Amino acid sequence: MGNSYEKILPEHADFIAKQPVFFVATAPLSPEGHVNVSPKGYDSFRVFSPTQVGYVDLTGSGNETSAHIQENERITFLFMAISGPPQILRLYGKGKVIGPSHNRWKELSGSFPAYPGTRQIILATIHKVSTSCGYAVPYLAYERDRDTLKLWAERKGSAGIARYQQRHNRRSLDNLPTGIENDES
Repeated sequence: MGNSYEKILPEHADFIAKQPVFFVATAPLSPEGHVNVSPKGYDSFRVFSPTQVGYVDLTGSGNETSAHIQENERITFLFMAISGPPQILRLYGKGKVIGPSHNRWKELSGSFPAYPGTRQIILATIHKVSTSCGYAVPYLAYERDRDTLKLWAERKGSAGIARYQQRHNRRSLDNLPTGIENDES
């Protein structure tokens, strides 16, 4: 039922591009730490090459992915067919956080729509791709993207987003730093 690959094949990239939602999983090194699985939507994921992917990360209630990646780099992405033939595809890799001050920000951010509240780009080098049947995944109907997060970020504005990140996105659930600097003096 399942197969493993060393890189993303064209058919994998096609499958990924058709999925309206994907999941990101990371974990701290500490066995007591919280494993994080986060759903993502919008037009936010890109396959840059057979071994490199990335997604634009929007400001939200936490910043676990950034903290975990900065501690140990491990990241897994999961895509599943919600319509059509069943399939699950996982990408295993090592991640890097690209913030607005990073030297690759301008190059990479141009690959994504300019969403309000954009916080960072998560870039990953993929070392394993696995596919499995997905036979137990139910059929789901994609209607449209929710606009709630975009509207929230627009209402807050740039200064409000920066304040929110300072208050809510600087440390993980396990008190790991996320890379968002303390600008409050």
